Amino acid sequence: MPVGGLVPQAVDDPAELVVRNAKIHTGDPNRPHAGAIAVRDGVVTVVGDDKDVAPYIGPATKVVDALGRRVVPGLNDAHLHVIRGGLNYVLELRWDGVPTLRQGLAMLREQAARTPKGQWVRVVGGWSAEQFAERRLPTVAELNAAAPDTPVFVLHLYQSAVLNRAALKAAGFDKDTPDPRGGQIVRGRDGEPTGMLLAAPSALILYSTLAKAPVLDEAHRKSSTRHFLRELNRFGLTSAIDAAGGFQNFPENYSTVVELAAAGELSLRIAYHLFPQTAGQEVADLTRWIEMADYGDGDEWLRLNGAGENLTWAAADFENFSQPRPEHDDYEPEFEKAVRLLMENGWGFRLHATYDETIRRDLAVFEKLAAEGLFPAGNRWLFDHAETVSAESLDRVAALGGAMSVQNRLSFQGEAFLRRYGPGAAADAPPLREMLDRGLTMAAGTDATRVSSYNPWVALHWLISGRTVGDLVLRPPSNRVDRQTALRMFTRAGAELTGEEGVKGILRPGFFADLAILSDDYFTVPEPEIAHIESLLTVTGGRIVYAAGEYEGLDEELPAIAPDWSPVAHFGGYQAAPRGVAGVRQAAALGEAVAESELHRAWRVRRGLIPDGAATPSDPCFL
Repeated sequence: MPVGGLVPQAVDDPAELVVRNAKIHTGDPNRPHAGAIAVRDGVVTVVGDDKDVAPYIGPATKVVDALGRRVVPGLNDAHLHVIRGGLNYVLELRWDGVPTLRQGLAMLREQAARTPKGQWVRVVGGWSAEQFAERRLPTVAELNAAAPDTPVFVLHLYQSAVLNRAALKAAGFDKDTPDPRGGQIVRGRDGEPTGMLLAAPSALILYSTLAKAPVLDEAHRKSSTRHFLRELNRFGLTSAIDAAGGFQNFPENYSTVVELAAAGELSLRIAYHLFPQTAGQEVADLTRWIEMADYGDGDEWLRLNGAGENLTWAAADFENFSQPRPEHDDYEPEFEKAVRLLMENGWGFRLHATYDETIRRDLAVFEKLAAEGLFPAGNRWLFDHAETVSAESLDRVAALGGAMSVQNRLSFQGEAFLRRYGPGAAADAPPLREMLDRGLTMAAGTDATRVSSYNPWVALHWLISGRTVGDLVLRPPSNRVDRQTALRMFTRAGAELTGEEGVKGILRPGFFADLAILSDDYFTVPEPEIAHIESLLTVTGGRIVYAAGEYEGLDEELPAIAPDWSPVAHFGGYQAAPRGVAGVRQAAALGEAVAESELHRAWRVRRGLIPDGAATPSDPCFL
């Protein structure tokens, strides 16, 4: 149909999709700005203005008017546990973006009332006590009151978990349960578990307890993954690099995304890594996988990107900033075997490395292999996280052709880091400017879903402002990046980590048609509002995979969320905050409103107007 003077006509090579009347940031230094874009066969064909795309508008071309909004290349989270997150998404009650503990507990109480017997209510990552107006965790007593009979597991970062009485029973914890290595079951004076689990410093106790909860069957895993990908598309994400992780076994836990890719049902491009799960047999697992698959197997939707983020468990430096830095035994001999095996077979890798002490030891292994002419041998490799990496170590990374991937873990753990290491270390964690000054490829991600939120705009806000979700400033202006650099870290740099910089990350003819029309102009919106940006329309490979606002209904239809008692079916995922009210002020205001509504509820109970313990208030004004 005619749109703003663009009249469909018979053309030999019509576009399938045209986005016009836009403020397009292409990311292409040769043409950084444009007003319109045309797409055919999943790739960009024309970048220009309305007059440039007009000749390609045929009768079947879908024309989207951006209404003058900002358009950016599709975002690429360079470190996201997307496969594991998708398998569990519909089972989790997300506190991402929830501004008060009162609201979180109200959600938990309501969810417990609808959760069937045998299932758990699980709050797994994406939040921090510092984001709440109350600035604290829920207590065991509050969980018991909210859900006296339904198991409740609440994970807080890599630091701790809070379980109610029913969850302790379901998990099999009692007076005789021994503390696992690297973890602590907090006990009362009678020796019984209180409901608090501590990572000390390993998060294994937290993850192994969560693994005791029921899981989805295969059909529900597919639906859960599709809805999780749609939730990521909601924020303009069109690609992610899966960093594997604990309790993510290959190949069985990868079968869901493999089947979705084969059916053409992925809405997000995924490059994945393989992570040995069993201490002591890492080299054996890597050897087996190298025989099973070739590095780079797959296509532009799903492809193998190497090993990691752990190669050997003994080298893992757990980033529990509420605990001292872990001291490692002699891990180099087995670690060297793993790296040597990968180099000899042409596999790239990524390495979880929080502390400079670990990074220096890893680099010494790489330099030993480099002296033999075996490293990096043309293979891509990188360090993840690197909060305390030194300038000297960065020089060594650059000399060995490595890259860096940083995540906004300190958005959520910044206060704990500050208390342990002081303001000087916090100001440099991680040293973004030092990395950029050395010309290192530096991509950005979230490390969601079990610590940070999967919302990339929270991470972009952290890169630019240096602030935590509790509104604490950690990094000074000298260690922040501008908006254009931050966006590049979430687009082109991620493509460089997967060797796709020639087809992805910018909007240029011949590149993948991955883009997002944003709710607010990222380049001009006030800095505090960056974290609240969402996509109104997300396109991956020329397909409209998410649509909201004026574009609602243009995206692909998904099956209903199942099971019907799913927390996501009732609350959704990320809880978007009211616009125009920043951080702590917004949280405090909402906290006051929730507290006032609770007083009204108690007043009604005392007068017999509603039953005590009602799951929800009878008056929708007090929801």
